[in-house]
Amino acid sequence: MNAQDLIERQRTLAGQVITTDQLPKTLTTVAGVDVAFPNGGRTTRAAAVLMRFPDLVLIEEAVVEQPTTLPYIPGLLSFRELPAILGALAQLPRPDLVLCDGQGLAHPRRFGVACHLGVETGLPAIGVGKSRLCGQHEKPGLTRGACSPLMDGEERIGTVLRTRQGVRPVYVSIGYKICLEQACDVVLACAPRFRLPEPIRRADRLAGAR
Repeated sequence: MNAQDLIERQRTLAGQVITTDQLPKTLTTVAGVDVAFPNGGRTTRAAAVLMRFPDLVLIEEAVVEQPTTLPYIPGLLSFRELPAILGALAQLPRPDLVLCDGQGLAHPRRFGVACHLGVETGLPAIGVGKSRLCGQHEKPGLTRGACSPLMDGEERIGTVLRTRQGVRPVYVSIGYKICLEQACDVVLACAPRFRLPEPIRRADRLAGAR
């Protein structure tokens, strides 16, 4: 597929995103996923980490390496990352929820990697971006838990959330089968000590470790 084909596919799949809570009554496991591109981008390395919730005890982790099949195209990163992410998740017990290092609805076409993963797998998912991809916001307060809406025009596409006092916030957005308020609660619960939620932080280190 060329870039325009992928954009049209994004728009079609975006219509399948579920933005209401469909989490299990009791959340017992969470996964974190992240991707690196070593060897000058020729290799896609995805890491998936499964943790118990809410105490964040490590259960299992997996790493998958595949040849990179798509060049970097802004706004289409999920098509580049997702095959390896799915391969890594397939090696773990099925989680109740996945935290993705990247965007969900906070994407120009409302279909970041967290949405893409959710539509493909049916798993509830949250996008946790280290930086802003689109939208505007006021600066949140400096205390842990302070937040401000991430807006694109009149549409709210996410929340700018301070997970650690005095440290740069993260950009939380709906991925799949979860509302924004619940997504922020889960992200805070998964980030008791560091800026990034622990499942993503561990996946990030694992993806870059080899």
